[in-house]
Amino acid sequence: MSLLTITCRDAATGPVLEISGGLDHASAPQLRRALDQLTLATGQLLVLDLARLEFCDSSGITAMLAARNLAIEQGATIALANIPQNTARILRILGLDQVFTPHPDTSSAASLRQHTRGLHSHIA
Repeated sequence: MSLLTITCRDAATGPVLEISGGLDHASAPQLRRALDQLTLATGQLLVLDLARLEFCDSSGITAMLAARNLAIEQGATIALANIPQNTARILRILGLDQVFTPHPDTSSAASLRQHTRGLHSHIA
């Protein structure tokens, strides 16, 4: 298993954290530190891109829930993109597929967010 690497990039809808390697008990604090450095604006979308995630244990899932809590606290939303099949299975078993919005890739997460914003602006 590779060491955890987290790369943050900005997208039009908000930050994207690209998570690579293993997200486990030893490395989950690294994700939490990366989250502590984020400031989300109200209405932004935080995307966790898991395309290169090799392994995720319960500590990793807990760190993802911390990311969700941060987004909610700051008035933003969160989406998971490129979820590996083994991680998606764990999320389904735990019922967290109902908590996180899964997307096949980061661009679909961003386009859904932009579409939702458009709907809200028409409603308001």
